[in-house]
This record gives sequence, structure tokens and C-alpha cells, in this order.
Amino acid sequence: MAVKRQKKLKSKRDGKYRKFEEIMSKKQKDRSDNYLDYIPVISDKYKWEVDEEGNVTIFVENRGLFNRIAQKLLKKPEVSQLHLERFGSYIFPLIDGKKTIYEIGQEVGAHFGDEAEPLYPRLTKYTKMLYSYGFIEYVKK
Repeated sequence: MAVKRQKKLKSKRDGKYRKFEEIMSKKQKDRSDNYLDYIPVISDKYKWEVDEEGNVTIFVENRGLFNRIAQKLLKKPEVSQLHLERFGSYIFPLIDGKKTIYEIGQEVGAHFGDEAEPLYPRLTKYTKMLYSYGFIEYVKK
């Protein structure tokens, strides 16, 4: 019985190790891709507009059972508005499906100068955040 128990423990460790290897291989794969070569495209799922001052607002429709209950009972809006700050309001319209993140960064650097530094780490983090919320998609060059 002790032998069976050791085999079970060993197999559980092997499973965890395999998951760890998969995660690490994905991270290494991500590092091998040059993120600045990606071309972001604004998703068609959300509507957005630019006001006369140049500020971007993204409209998010609140769907689902929980949101319907919150709309009825708590008077929550059917559509939420996300107002981007000035860097985001400048960057979002530049995402046209033709420019790479590097090219967008060059325009942001020319417009904001030293105020945008560290430019590329901030820009990649910002585009990753937009991607995680589904506001943009990527097309690899």
C-alpha cells in the first residue's frame, strides 16, 4: 500500500511540473515575439467617440442576468461610459489596424516628448490592458 501511495504522489508532482513547464514555455514564447511588431485593431464589439476636446469615450453595454437585475433594482445604466485620460485619448484613435505599436509609439513620443517616458513599456502595458478588456485585437505583422 505504501508503494501505491508513493506512485500517486509522484504522479501528482509530475502533473504540476508539466503545468509549470507549459506555463514557462508560453512565457518564453511570448518573450520571443517582438510585441512592438504587433498591429492593434479596435474591436467592433464596442462603440466609441471623440468629443470636441479630443477626449475618447468607450461605450460598454451591460449584458447578462446580473446586470439586468442591477439595472432594475439598483437603477444601474444599460450602457457604461469609459472616459480615457489624455494619453489614452491620443493613442486610441491612432489604432487603425495599419500601424504597429512601434509606429504608434513614435507618434506618441513626438507629441508628448519626455512626458511620455518610459514610452514603450507604458505603451505595451496600455495596449495589453486594452486587449485584456476586449477593446482591441492584434494582427501580427
